[in-house]
Amino acid sequence: MRKEKVDCVIVGFGWTGAILGQELTDAGLNVVALERGAMRDTPTDAEYPKVADELKYAVRGHLFQDLSGETVTIRHGVNDLAVPYRQQGSFYLGNGVGGAGFHWNGMHYRMLPEELQLRTRYEERYGSRFFPEGMQVQDFGVTYDEMEPFFDFAEKVFGTSGKAGNLNGRIQPGGNPLEGRRTSEFPTPPLKNGLGAQLFEKAARDVGFHPYPAPAANTSQPYTNPYGVRLGPCNFCGFCEDFGCYMYSKASPQTTILPVLLKKPNFELRTQSYVTRILLSPDRKSATGVTYIDAQGREIEQPADMVIVAAFQMHNVRLLLLSGIGTPYDPHTGLGTVGRNYAYQMNGSINVLLPRGTQLNPFVGTGAGGVGIDDLNGDQFDHGPLGFVGGASIRHIRYGGRPIKQTPTVPGTPTWGRGWKAGVVDAYQRFMTIGISGSVMPYRDAYLDLDPTYRDRYGLPLLRMTFDWHDNEYAMIGYMGDRMEEVAKAMNPEKYFRAIRRKGQHYDTRVYQTTHTTGGAVMGTSPETSVVNRYLQSWDVPNVFVMGASAFPQNMGYNPTGIVAALAFQTSKAIREQYLKNPGAPLVQA
Repeated sequence: MRKEKVDCVIVGFGWTGAILGQELTDAGLNVVALERGAMRDTPTDAEYPKVADELKYAVRGHLFQDLSGETVTIRHGVNDLAVPYRQQGSFYLGNGVGGAGFHWNGMHYRMLPEELQLRTRYEERYGSRFFPEGMQVQDFGVTYDEMEPFFDFAEKVFGTSGKAGNLNGRIQPGGNPLEGRRTSEFPTPPLKNGLGAQLFEKAARDVGFHPYPAPAANTSQPYTNPYGVRLGPCNFCGFCEDFGCYMYSKASPQTTILPVLLKKPNFELRTQSYVTRILLSPDRKSATGVTYIDAQGREIEQPADMVIVAAFQMHNVRLLLLSGIGTPYDPHTGLGTVGRNYAYQMNGSINVLLPRGTQLNPFVGTGAGGVGIDDLNGDQFDHGPLGFVGGASIRHIRYGGRPIKQTPTVPGTPTWGRGWKAGVVDAYQRFMTIGISGSVMPYRDAYLDLDPTYRDRYGLPLLRMTFDWHDNEYAMIGYMGDRMEEVAKAMNPEKYFRAIRRKGQHYDTRVYQTTHTTGGAVMGTSPETSVVNRYLQSWDVPNVFVMGASAFPQNMGYNPTGIVAALAFQTSKAIREQYLKNPGAPLVQA
């Protein structure tokens, strides 16, 4: 079946799909969005009290992708056999309208300025030899000052709560003094801190760090965003990550954009539409549309003048490989770009058992509200004598105290029975975590390609991930753990426990870490080392734009949504103001 041609087709409908849909329909384009999963909205999928079902959402993953129909395969090394990822473990693949933006926590950070130009920064400060053999760090191709207006607008759309620390170059009391320059204050004030965040803030300051209110896309008060959509204040219900927000306070496409976008006559959303290929012209220099399989199993062709690839990071890379756009990366020669520079995050924690009688009331939780420090993030400290690249975002955030997955016990406690129950009773009110979210650099042997053996339900090759930890990241996380032990001791606990990976421990897919997977279709200044240019436009097929964290040349300590949204707004502006004047032309000359 062949549909009528449209100006633009968007593949995937999470954060970036919603942003591009809103901005391009405002420019007068006829836009069709194709989402592989089901329709999801707040009244239907976050209705209280039905949404407060930990078994359904947090344990059984109702909002996640069905891995029996499509998944990824994973191996540690280039000579290993990859096997399918059959249970949602290390990362959660979202599914349905809103994607992971519907069930995320809401941690909404900007990047530190140096991280957008990491290669340049390190070479200037430490010399080019500081990078170990095989590490493929690159600049993003954009600067913080260029991205600042888009960071700012994204925060206003999201209704992000927080406190500015650097307002137009002036350090502000109560904010993050290490952040990049802001042109305006956060849209809403910081969320209130629970006792755990207060204790962490004091201890971090006593040790010499600079704690600040964590920026949260959980509005702290009633707010109306630039699109005219109203959000409500967070009520600290403790059901945020893995769930939709019944309070309309956690930013998601459903709560910030869709109420306006879905009413537009020049926009159409088709769900249960599994895109299998981007169609190319005979000379393979332009896209003519996409093919997809609908809910009835029919193959549909959707012609379009422009294709926006806006699915999850891994799905973006797979679709490019299936479509033959760009040259697949070869780890043996180092040539090719599609699949290059896959990265994850190296996380750890210091867990603190406070004195008996402490009442943390962990059931009072938010997705992102709490206290963070950036003293050990990016290049905010001297790496020279330490010998590793990267850093970590460190914070205490109380997500909630749900009965199944948020009943911590101290190490050594039995995992079932009377001993486990006693351990929960003892630890529930006085156990807290200092979370360490560490960066991961790109390496020659960490990449994505198509699996030669396993296929999805439609017979298409699965995406294969080749990834394991490297010495640089073990050194980074070990140093972070040492420094956070100082903070733990300053809290005068009964005990504290180190949960830090040690050298030799392989990447383990069974335990959740983050869904912050990056790379594979990276941005940059040269088609020799990147898939897309600074505007996320394909070097090879200029009427194709590839959104999301697949564009990251390396991963960072922060959560990715802040820069993902900012890049989407930058792309939409470039399309509206430059590309549409000369459709099909490159916005950057190679």
